[in-house]
Amino acid sequence: MEVDFELNKIVNAIKKSNAKKVCIQLPDGLKPKATKIVDILKKKTNADVQVWFGSNFGACDIPSQLSNLKFDLVINFGHSKI
Repeated sequence: MEVDFELNKIVNAIKKSNAKKVCIQLPDGLKPKATKIVDILKKKTNADVQVWFGSNFGACDIPSQLSNLKFDLVINFGHSKI
C-alpha cells in the first residue's frame, strides 16, 4: 500500500510562501521515503529541501535548533491527520 503524502499540497504551500529553504520532518517509520519526497519537492519547486533526521515524535516535536538554521518553511509529516 502506497502512502499519500499529499505532496501537491506541500508544493502549493512552498510556492505560496515563496520558501527557498525547506525542512521536512518525518517519523522514523517514514524516513525510508525521504529521498523520494525530497526529489519530488525539489523538482516541482526548485527549493532547497532538507530532511531533519533527528528524532520526531509528532507535530509537537519541533526541534529548537531549527530556528538557528533559518528555514523558510518546516513541513512535519505524521501518521495521522491533525
